[in-house]
Amino acid sequence: MKVLFGHKDHLVRMAALFLAGIVVFLVLKAVFVPKGFGVYGHYRAGALEENRAHPVAYAGRAACVECHSDVPETAKGGGHAFIRCEACHGPLAAHAGDPGEHQAVRPESKVLCARCHAPNVARPARFPQVDPAEHAGDEACTACHTAHNPRQQKEGAK
Repeated sequence: MKVLFGHKDHLVRMAALFLAGIVVFLVLKAVFVPKGFGVYGHYRAGALEENRAHPVAYAGRAACVECHSDVPETAKGGGHAFIRCEACHGPLAAHAGDPGEHQAVRPESKVLCARCHAPNVARPARFPQVDPAEHAGDEACTACHTAHNPRQQKEGAK
């Protein structure tokens, strides 16, 4: 007749190995998981305060429109009407705070326009896509198109 726990040495070693693995896991978790993690779900609570400490970089559309009221009028009805200023011009809080000291970035249209309008199979078919080299050659997009409403052709443009 076989003894039920005849090879208990093997079982004790295996249990000790599992126990050692659990202890190592708990020690590593205590060392590497930051305090406050999990307070707000799968996030670290202290990250909110750290992010609040960063200076504000974006001004928002309302700050831009205060001085550049012509731009929303130009963009009205165009494909760029709902694209916010800082998506193309970058963070503008410093410029909005002191326009004389901080200039807004005027992006290079040939590079910027291609980010959204270069052919990409992942974009919807109705989204305007052009091959910049084939469409305009070496010319900048703004040579023919108005940046804030590309459907408006500039005078003298082909």
